[in-house]
Amino acid sequence: MVTLDDIRTAAERVRGIARTTPLLDVSSLARRPLFLKCESLQPGGAFKIRGAYNMVAQLTPEQRARGVVTYSSGNHGQAMALAARELGSPAVVVMPTTAPQIKVDGARAFGAEVILEGTTSVDRRKRAEQEAEARGLTMVPPFDHEWIIAGQGTLGLEILDQRPDVEAILVPVGGGGLLAGVATAVKSINPSVRVIGVEPAGAAAMKASFEAGQPVTLAKTASVADGLMPVRPGDQTFAHARQFVDEIITVEDDQIIDAVLWAFEKAKIVAEPSGAATIAAALFDQVQCAGPLVAIVSGGNMAMERLAELRATRVAH
Repeated sequence: MVTLDDIRTAAERVRGIARTTPLLDVSSLARRPLFLKCESLQPGGAFKIRGAYNMVAQLTPEQRARGVVTYSSGNHGQAMALAARELGSPAVVVMPTTAPQIKVDGARAFGAEVILEGTTSVDRRKRAEQEAEARGLTMVPPFDHEWIIAGQGTLGLEILDQRPDVEAILVPVGGGGLLAGVATAVKSINPSVRVIGVEPAGAAAMKASFEAGQPVTLAKTASVADGLMPVRPGDQTFAHARQFVDEIITVEDDQIIDAVLWAFEKAKIVAEPSGAATIAAALFDQVQCAGPLVAIVSGGNMAMERLAELRATRVAH
């Protein structure tokens, strides 16, 4: 299990590459005490740089020289590519054939070789494992590794520093790395703060796993939030979440789309659907919380064309 000391050490390691992102007060707009933790402003446009850099920085010089590989729906791939570039390591990223072009272009812009494979996390993981074995590359998993979890946990430290009186924190859940890290950091410092995971209703693998008491593999997932669609949480991420997380809730795709548009039109920030799931939970009263509520906006990698598509979808409805 990742410890608070691991997370604090990770915070020192990623300092200088990961930004301390702002905590935006949108209480007057939301008509409740709500603060947005804008990880969309990180290098690479998402929180993922925290975990990716924390792991690549700890590899041996020989491992970095041979290169690194990962499988990703997009944001982790960009983050690993950036970390690898900063640390002088070749990078290979396996993404789904359905990955948004803005995320594919982002990984390539950071110098990575991008391979498109299948549509599920299982498809891209298998291809990444094949590439690792064939080329002697080191795998940098998107969520299920203690160094990744510790890196993501640095976000929890920041929230407590910026808002010591926070009552609850909403964390988007894909594979569970961010949830595991944030919950471990926050509960280790202040157990009274509630940590709540937020999943799309069509991709609620962590919620199903909580109910079963063990990691569950869904037959399929479907959601507008492309970064929150793994069919199964990680073994390590589930273990941390089960110990430290208070609750897992779900939001509908229509609510996520409304949250994307609300963030852009009212709060003046770009939140991709995966990053807006927590905003949806706050806006649609999924969480009973009288005190300060922090919603982590995990990413903002969304093309303007996609924003227009989402707006047209809601107007049509």
